[in-house]
Amino acid sequence: MIPIKSFSLAKTRLAASLSPESRNRLARQCADTVVRAASPLAVYVVCSDDEVASWARAHGASVVTPTVTGLNEAAAAGREAARVAGHGRVMVVHSDLPNAKDLATLCTVRADVVVVPDRHGNGTNVLLVPCSGGFGFHYGPGSCAAHIAEATRLGLTTQMVHRDDLALDLDTPADLHAAGLGGSHPTT
Repeated sequence: MIPIKSFSLAKTRLAASLSPESRNRLARQCADTVVRAASPLAVYVVCSDDEVASWARAHGASVVTPTVTGLNEAAAAGREAARVAGHGRVMVVHSDLPNAKDLATLCTVRADVVVVPDRHGNGTNVLLVPCSGGFGFHYGPGSCAAHIAEATRLGLTTQMVHRDDLALDLDTPADLHAAGLGGSHPTT
């Protein structure tokens, strides 16, 4: 499940480094990479943006429209759609992972909850959780520790998986530089 707010409004924290057109293009390229990395898994894109919904359908993904805004709410809506479709677990994957590869291998990890942190060990770039039960999503600063604490609270087994291809997400100019994409001036 890939929550995507909008391509046209994506990556506003990178406005000092990239033009709006470049941010839009980068958001699409990263989302394309994540969808390819998800093959052969069923893909759900959670969005309320018509452009993103059309893009998702063109890539063979199911579209889930959340009833409320926010990343935690989008993750919950996607999990519910996966549960209704008969899936036992759902993987929440951020759309801004430029190096993502082979997400399906995470499904072989036997823990109830699988957490893939960002390169700083602070955020959660990929999270695999049961579709049923009361797991609460806690995206935002410190989400990696918060998701582990949530799993512990529920008595679920947890495994943290560190993967170079999933550690880098694009939130800051330093992330662009780490990905080999950055400059310090807006580009078109």
